[in-house]
Amino acid sequence: MNAYEEIRKGERGAWISIAAYLVLSAFKLICGYLFASSALIADGINNATDIVASVAVLVGLRISQKPPDSDHAYGHFRAETIAALIASFIMAVVGLQVLVEAVRSWYAGDYAAPNLWAAGVAVICAVVMLGVYRYNSRLAKKINSQALLAAAKDNRSDAWVSIGAALGIVGAQFGLPWLDKVAAILVGLLICKTAWEIFRDSTHLLTDGFDQKELTDLRSTVARVPGVEMIKDVKARVHGSHVLVDVVIEVDGRLTLVQGHEICDQVEERLKRSHNIMHVHVHVEPRTEEAHQPT
Repeated sequence: MNAYEEIRKGERGAWISIAAYLVLSAFKLICGYLFASSALIADGINNATDIVASVAVLVGLRISQKPPDSDHAYGHFRAETIAALIASFIMAVVGLQVLVEAVRSWYAGDYAAPNLWAAGVAVICAVVMLGVYRYNSRLAKKINSQALLAAAKDNRSDAWVSIGAALGIVGAQFGLPWLDKVAAILVGLLICKTAWEIFRDSTHLLTDGFDQKELTDLRSTVARVPGVEMIKDVKARVHGSHVLVDVVIEVDGRLTLVQGHEICDQVEERLKRSHNIMHVHVHVEPRTEEAHQPT
């Protein structure tokens, strides 16, 4: 399966998220107003805005399928990461709105206990979102999609938010009606936390940040290639759902050009096979006899 086929599979997860959010947001908002639950209404607003975030992910996946051109020699794969970044902005705005509304409602003194049916609605929605999260999380890891992984994290956050809303509603039935407001505040905080995590990961990737442990694994793979006598440098960066690697190695200076090229081919092949690297650039330098002498 090539890179573009994997991205098209990722679109399926984005569409599932959109469909789930459309149904669940309408269900939560209607039930929230009927059963007078601030937490359920806040959760419904969150899901309604998640539709926009999921659409942004879908658009990013579509753009990333465009083939390389004169301005994008490596393709448009990074559009996935940009889509995840946009999704984090949308989520942050919604989280802040939910927090402001929950605090305003708190000081307004509206402490009417919500109907217990609202808790049942929240639990049902949580189960559905956990199912969507498991599907998208597995698919994102399978195709290594940053955008779909961001959508999956949003799905998981929404499931926990619904569980928190249900706990607040149940607590309100035991003479603690203000607990529903507390749950709404927690909803807003969880939304902001998830937004921050996605923003942090996206900006790390867009600024060419790369996990040091993974870089060590790449170096170890290169070191095991026969003929590689020394690794002078290994650099890597994430390009959408793919990794680009630059390697500088030293080989025996007495080797022919063809033999040195064969070693480079082996380095590229092992990195692609062992780590699913999209693009590997290997620069080879001669290791002379003087380099072997102790200093």
